[in-house]
Amino acid sequence: MIFTKEYVIINKVNNPIVKEWSADRSFTVVKEVILMSGNKGGSTANAVRAIAEPIAQQLGLSIWDVRYVKEGAQWYLRITIDKETGVGIEDCENMSRALDAPLDEADPCRDPYILEVSSPGIERELTREEHFQQFIGADIMVKMIRPVEGIGKEFKGKLKAADKQTVTITDHSGENEVTINKKDTVYIKLDDFDF
Repeated sequence: MIFTKEYVIINKVNNPIVKEWSADRSFTVVKEVILMSGNKGGSTANAVRAIAEPIAQQLGLSIWDVRYVKEGAQWYLRITIDKETGVGIEDCENMSRALDAPLDEADPCRDPYILEVSSPGIERELTREEHFQQFIGADIMVKMIRPVEGIGKEFKGKLKAADKQTVTITDHSGENEVTINKKDTVYIKLDDFDF
């Protein structure tokens, strides 16, 4: 969870900060990002998202996802970018370069990390509320932590509805539907891979 406070002058040194110009560009507004303890790098990911979103907008991109994860002994900061016309390698390079100085200045990650900037690709994972709303009616595939009675552990269908906790999926005939809790899934992805 992130709380922001707006200051004209930086008054704390140890917290990550995001600087923005005021509307009339007469002074710099500093948002002090206060990291609250969270699990699985959630608070770090939120702090990085706050830093990355304005940079992405300046580059004509949007932030699809931010994850701060540990694999083995190494931490990875994974930023997934998107744009309507599709993401190219140049977009990833430009975003990575543009993030270097702000991330170094804010220092939101407690441990050394490897920065990865990528596109969501095909079969992109739906993780945020806006992802689910954007793809209502789309084909999706779901993998559950435990099997759902009568359906199994992995299944496909159309995304019918979603809220903060649940997702409703219909089969392709539209005759059957199931509502599942998001927290009970391993993933929910777009099923957009065609040969």
